[in-house]
Amino acid sequence: MTSTTRDVLVAGAGLPGLALAAALGKQGLAVALVDRSPVDVPDIDRSTWDARVYAVSPGSVAFLESLGAWNAMSIDRVTAIESMRIEGDEGAVMTFSADDLGERALAWIVEEREMRATLVQSVRDSAVDVLAPGGFAQLAFTPDAATLSLDDGRAVEAKLVVGADGVRSWIRQAAGIVAAPRPYAQTGVVANFACERPHRGCARQWFRDDGGVLAWLPLPDRRISIVWSAPEALADELMTLAPHNLADRVAAAGAHALGALELITAPVAFPLSHLRLPAAVAHRLALVGDAAHGVHPLAGQGVNLGFGDSQALATVLAERGPIRDAGASMLLERYARRRAEPVLAVQTVTDGLARLFSARTPWLARFRNLGLAAVDRLPMAKHLLAQPVLR
Repeated sequence: MTSTTRDVLVAGAGLPGLALAAALGKQGLAVALVDRSPVDVPDIDRSTWDARVYAVSPGSVAFLESLGAWNAMSIDRVTAIESMRIEGDEGAVMTFSADDLGERALAWIVEEREMRATLVQSVRDSAVDVLAPGGFAQLAFTPDAATLSLDDGRAVEAKLVVGADGVRSWIRQAAGIVAAPRPYAQTGVVANFACERPHRGCARQWFRDDGGVLAWLPLPDRRISIVWSAPEALADELMTLAPHNLADRVAAAGAHALGALELITAPVAFPLSHLRLPAAVAHRLALVGDAAHGVHPLAGQGVNLGFGDSQALATVLAERGPIRDAGASMLLERYARRRAEPVLAVQTVTDGLARLFSARTPWLARFRNLGLAAVDRLPMAKHLLAQPVLR
């Protein structure tokens, strides 16, 4: 068996794991990044679009800028959300404007592959030891370190192991943190469309009377990406439609706000679930991203929570002072305290809205639409509601 010793082992090369590895490497820590799949810069065909897009908050942009990843992205693949229009299932409307909130943009829409390409390069520039592909085989802890053994005979010992391997985290389970995501009985259907009329940087969202949520997110030029959080039966139906029929269905569901639509990427579906853990840390272990929490996509905050985790953990380790042990319990407790409030805030808002608008009680439908309209008339309330999204 070949063994490697590092300060920190990041297990999982999703976007939060890549960002964390790059941030820690830039601090001069000895970092290993392990993933089951190769960690390469993806080949990007500029004539195509990635169905996986993210709404990156101003706070996350600042973090990515510090890694050199944000400014390395192609500007023609990034779109600013300058305003947002939210409609309830009985016609109530709430709007947000970046100008009103004193921001350049509410968020920026970026393809997953674009962010991955620049973050992988940041990892390479940060002298991180990348061990991939390598399947996880065994995780063992001692008082002074943790060791992850891979299925090819390699092993990595580290003072701190970070689980960044997704909502069904192998690392989390191997560490004895048992938690099953709670399903929403909804499926997210995502796809990209060309649109007849310009979107003008406006994101749109509809809470539908079937309990689902439809979001349209602006892409460069006359294109949008959609996330339709649909009841499972409807999602199954949407996935079977011919391209032109799906485009017509999505256009109609959005009241033809941008005219006719044309499908430009094949639709992809994924189940939706909520995950709340009793703790995101344990002995020589920290969790980040979807391994630490799961949220409904209606606010588009999943990746931003993950980047927030990575930035918080990197900051705690950068400010550790004379504590040389990266896995010291005092540092992990600081990280847990720093993330508890923002994660709870986003989970409470997203889960609460998902439950509120999925209830079929008539009086409750009137109540939630009155509340949506009332908040729209209160600038201070809208500003407070927007804060978790802007972080």
